[in-house]
Formats: sequence, structure tokens, C-alpha cells
Amino acid sequence: MDRIIEDKRRIKPKHLKIAIPVLLTIGLILFMALRDKSDTFRIEKDKVTIDPVTNGMFQDYIQVVGVVEPIMYMYLDAIESGTVKEICIEEGNMVRQGDVILRLTNINLNLSILESEAQLAEKSNFLRETRINMEQQKLTLQRELLNLDVEVHQKKRKAEQNKALYADELISREDYLRSKEDYELSQKMEKLMQKRYLQDSIFRSNQVEKISQNLASMQRNLELIYQRQENLNVKAPVNGQLALLNAKPGQAISVGQRIGQINVLTSFKIKARIDEHYIDRVRKGLIAYVSRETDTLQMVVGKVYPEVRDGRFEVDLFFSGKLPENIRAGQSYNVGLQLGETQQAIMIPRGSFYQSTGGQWIYVLEADGKTAIKRNIRIGRQNPRSYEVLEGLRPGEKVVTSGYDLFGKNDKLVLK
Repeated sequence: MDRIIEDKRRIKPKHLKIAIPVLLTIGLILFMALRDKSDTFRIEKDKVTIDPVTNGMFQDYIQVVGVVEPIMYMYLDAIESGTVKEICIEEGNMVRQGDVILRLTNINLNLSILESEAQLAEKSNFLRETRINMEQQKLTLQRELLNLDVEVHQKKRKAEQNKALYADELISREDYLRSKEDYELSQKMEKLMQKRYLQDSIFRSNQVEKISQNLASMQRNLELIYQRQENLNVKAPVNGQLALLNAKPGQAISVGQRIGQINVLTSFKIKARIDEHYIDRVRKGLIAYVSRETDTLQMVVGKVYPEVRDGRFEVDLFFSGKLPENIRAGQSYNVGLQLGETQQAIMIPRGSFYQSTGGQWIYVLEADGKTAIKRNIRIGRQNPRSYEVLEGLRPGEKVVTSGYDLFGKNDKLVLK
């Protein structure tokens, strides 16, 4: 007779069916609770740049590229229109003030000169004839005045004689009165002639003065036309180098057209273009340095141009000491422009990370040197070598300063 054998195992298969799912569930819960939830990116350590965070003296300057220019340049603009007849000095040559650079010709201007000269000659002849006629009239009036004066004296004498004869009753009263009336009439005629002579003299003077003024005005106009003719010779306004000449023989030049440029080479300046980010910090009087192979030159900001083009504005830098040797217009130099005083600060080297983060965060290495964690920071000033760190980092820490384009939005880097 068969008998039932009792199963003495503590963990029975039915128990395993319940325990295994429970254990798996608990393990999954613990794994989810204890695992590192941050997104991780793995990269080889030698493919990133790691730099230390330091505490030192931060130099507040920027590096810009400047181009040497003459201290001043003068434009050659055509004062008078015409056709290029002759080029006297070629582009690139040195010129002195007053040298004729090119000659123009203008037929219409020559005709104007001839016409003005003819008008001036006509006016001169008219003035000469007028003066002759007036002198003749003056002489005629003077002769009439002399005749009247003689006539007055004669009639006065006759009137006095008739008066004596009439008193002796030797002539009639009628003869006496007629001689007296003739004398009085001659006196009035003389006064009238004197008045006429005076008025004619005033009229003659005014007319001669007006004609003389008109003649002088025409003379000045002719001189201006002669000056216009002289302006057909384009001359150098200053000593310097003829750097540019846009003119060819036979070319028509209009008034105001720019035909050249003269560089004044008594001194030089450096014109630099600076990012508009610094426009509020750059001002006249700031110190700058230019490093050359043999020496370092000190300069000063002499002029700031407020206009911004393509995200940049321009400044003029002038040499504060002796003008360096072997400097030429067109040379390029790296210029260090000092924006502020050197101060103690926490710094990190410049790197490509800034283009990805805008300086708002950075990957900081852990103590084991195998992982780097994203950390928010705040960056202040910057120069060509370093960033000033205002918040988020301590001296002695290490950070990843190379580009972050491959890392995406991961919060953690694992360095293999």
C-alpha cells in the first residue's frame, strides 16, 4: 500500500512563483531610486581641454587689429569742370603744396573770359566817353558863367551911370528903369546858372561814380573768371604723397568730383575696429600698446567714432611718444587696448565653451577626475586670455573649456 511522502522543503515552488516577481519589483524600485538620474555623455579625456580655476591679477584689456594710416589726408575735388588735358604727377609720387597735379581744359570757360573782356572794354570806353562829354559840358557851363558875370558887371555899371544921369535929369525915367531892370535880370540869370552848374556837377559825380562801380564790379567778375581758369590747374593743397589719382587724359571731370587723395606723412595713426559690445567702455584717453618685433609702443585713444557698422565701431589711436621707425601706411598691428585697472580676480582661460553656454554654465571636474558636472556660473569681464568668474567656481577646481557642441544637454560627462 502506497503512502504519501511529505515535502519537507521550506521554499516550495509555489512560493517561488510569488517571491521572484516581488523581489524583481523591489530591485527595480531600488535601482530607480538609487541610480544617477542625470543624463550622461561619455568621451575620451584626451579629446577635451581641461584648465584650472586660478586666483590672480586680471588685466582688463581687449585685443584688436589696427591698420596704420597717415595722420591726415586731403581729398582732391575738382573746383572747376573740364576735360583732363595733362597729368603732371603720377600716383604714388611725393608732392609739395602748390604743385600742379593735372591740367583741365574748358572751352565754355574760355568763351566766357573773352565775352567778359569784351564787355569790360566796352564799359571802359563808355566811361571814358562819358567823362569827356561831362568835361565838355562843364567847360561850356563855366564859359557861360563867365559871360554872365561880365554881363552882370556891365549892366551894373550902366545902371549906376543911368541913375546919376537921371538924377541930373539928363535921361528919361524910362531909360533909367530899363537899365536897372536889365541889371537885376542879369543877377537872377547868374544865380540860376550857378544853381544849374552845381546840380550838373552833382549829377556828373553820381553818374561817374555809378559807372566806376559798375566797371569795378565787371573787373572783379573778370578776375573771378581768371581764377576759375586758374582752377583748371588742380594743385596740391599740402605737402605729402599722392596716394590716389582717378583721372585719365581726355576724361570729363565735373564740379565737385573726387579725383584724388594726398596723404600727409608728417606722422601716423592706427585706426582700429572694435566690437560694439565695448562701445560704452571705450573713450578718449585710454592707453593702448602695440607689440612689434623689437619694441612695444604706447598709444592713446584720440577719437572714438560713434557710428556702428556691421556690429563694429572705429577708433583712432595716436602715438604718445616718439614716432617709430620703418612704419608705413597700410601695415596691420595687434593692439592691446586697456579698458580698466588690473585687479585681483578668480579666472579661467578662454575657450570654445563660451560660444555654447554664453558663460552661464560650465562642466566642473569632480575630485576623482573621471567625471564633470554641469554647474551654473557668472562671468564678468574678459580679455584675450581669460574670463573673470564672479560666481560659481573656486580656485583650484578644474573645468572643461573646449567646445560643447557634441555634449548636447547632458548634465554629466564621463571621461574615459
